[in-house]
Amino acid sequence: MKMYKDMNHEELVSLHDDLCKQYEQVKAKGLKLNMARGKPDVNQLLLSTDILDVINSHYDFGSQYEYCNYGILDGIDEAKEFFAKMLNTSSQNVIVYGNSSLTIMFDQISRGYTHGYLGEKPWCQLDKVKFLCPVPGYDRHFAITEHFGIEMINIPMNENGPDMDLIEKYVETDESIKGIWCVPQYSNPTGITYSDEVVERFAHLNPAAKDFRIFWDNAYLVHHLYNDKQEHVKNLIKACQEAGQPNLVFEFCSTSKVTLPGSGVAALATSLENKEDILKHMSIQCIGYDKLNQLRHVEYFNKIESIDTHMQKQASLLKPKFEAVLNIFERELEPLGIAEWTKPLGGYFISFMAMENCAKAIVQKCKEAGTLLTTAGATYPYGQDPHDANIRIAPSFPKLEELKQATELFVLCVKLISVEKLLEKA
Repeated sequence: MKMYKDMNHEELVSLHDDLCKQYEQVKAKGLKLNMARGKPDVNQLLLSTDILDVINSHYDFGSQYEYCNYGILDGIDEAKEFFAKMLNTSSQNVIVYGNSSLTIMFDQISRGYTHGYLGEKPWCQLDKVKFLCPVPGYDRHFAITEHFGIEMINIPMNENGPDMDLIEKYVETDESIKGIWCVPQYSNPTGITYSDEVVERFAHLNPAAKDFRIFWDNAYLVHHLYNDKQEHVKNLIKACQEAGQPNLVFEFCSTSKVTLPGSGVAALATSLENKEDILKHMSIQCIGYDKLNQLRHVEYFNKIESIDTHMQKQASLLKPKFEAVLNIFERELEPLGIAEWTKPLGGYFISFMAMENCAKAIVQKCKEAGTLLTTAGATYPYGQDPHDANIRIAPSFPKLEELKQATELFVLCVKLISVEKLLEKA
């Protein structure tokens, strides 16, 4: 195949006509496909439905009847131990909540905004509050900070993680910088795992703001696609402790895509001082989360090692989907020189970089032909990708054959819009 940039005007016009005919033929099929969100498919959910049988009316609670009552604000001991092993930290540093880690993140931003951290002035009383946002990143992170009117600053990502030179410059000189969003392992959407050096540089930050916090969303720490190629991010909580800055990090995780997303369990790990401060607010907010669901998950997995077996089953369902998308990209797009994409070893997404000023048009073309994608620009604060190039691909939810159809259509739209962009420049 000839690279598009090497084609002359006549060749591009002829190619455009052919692609338009192909597009109209696909559009006439009336497809209704969706790969907009990183949701598990029904087969992934079925892997965990027997968790519902673990705690029932015949369960012998014994001394655990207190789990049916009010109280135990920071979570049952068994659940704290469970997440401590998962996060490689002490159970004393863990708080176990309900099903959503996103809710915990929202609460932490809200507490900083209304009451401040560890006696520092609440952000709502400050003239300016800013957050650093590695991009492309997770749209729901950005939605939270935008909801509170916090100014967001883009931080470019590279193969090792976010640009630490830029982060250090901002954090160590600007007191209005109060935090940074991070998905450190199999990052959303790039699939990048932060290098050890990046983690160490985070731990050794010297923030101008005493209440600066790293929001370490370790959502995919067990979501490996390849058992023989697993990536693991270095332990930031331990690194911060060793650097003498234990209060610097809030780490989040959950079982949302491990078991059942709508009824999983989420947790936060942080320093003992931060934890005490959080529990003061939680004691006003609630009287304890769903301790039976916490117990259900502990009983279901019995020991932390069994998560590996369970996640290998998840991977066996996800891996063929990721490989199907990547194979189509490599076959149809790699020789043309019009796009780049990541090849993640875990997580839920593929990050696709189209030609500049093409992403919105590609997504719209797909929508018109019956395939929904994540909104172009969603992976940037305020929904504004300065290059209009990034598109998040979410392979998990569609059935495999439907995913292949959606990807073939996506590739066709990439080709069509890329040719149109080249003709504009010709």
